[in-house]
Amino acid sequence: MKKARNSLIGLSAAALVMIATFEGYRGTSYDDGVGVQTIGFGTTQGVKAGAKTDPVRALGFLYRDANEITEQISDCIGDVPLHQHEADAFISLAYNIGAGAFCRSTLVKKLKRDPPDYLSACSEILRWNKAGGNVNVEEGLTNRRQKEYQLCMTDKQQIAEK
Repeated sequence: MKKARNSLIGLSAAALVMIATFEGYRGTSYDDGVGVQTIGFGTTQGVKAGAKTDPVRALGFLYRDANEITEQISDCIGDVPLHQHEADAFISLAYNIGAGAFCRSTLVKKLKRDPPDYLSACSEILRWNKAGGNVNVEEGLTNRRQKEYQLCMTDKQQIAEK
């Protein structure tokens, strides 16, 4: 029997726009730099070298993929309450690093503390700025993580400054 999803985590239009903006659109498949064929707005599922798509199909793939990620991270977070802006930041991160890596992360462990450590969980986003096991920081990922972190911290900024 499948466990119940966290009803507080849902894919928002804002998350989709954020992911599409971060990923950018490409109509022809490409190697993402770590050996994964990617197309559209970051879709990797079933993508073959030389594949082509159009913006409408790419948006459909993005919606499908982001919904799958949302369900997967909802399952691993469980019943930890989240605001939509926190969920959006976590969905964007998980879309980029994969639900498996997200669910095994220290970020999730911090969310599942009693009480949840939201400030530290948001801070964990900033650690994911390397690609493919690379030890070198990548500027594009650093910029993306900073924006995801800022979104996650929307209602916490005054707390963090104390």
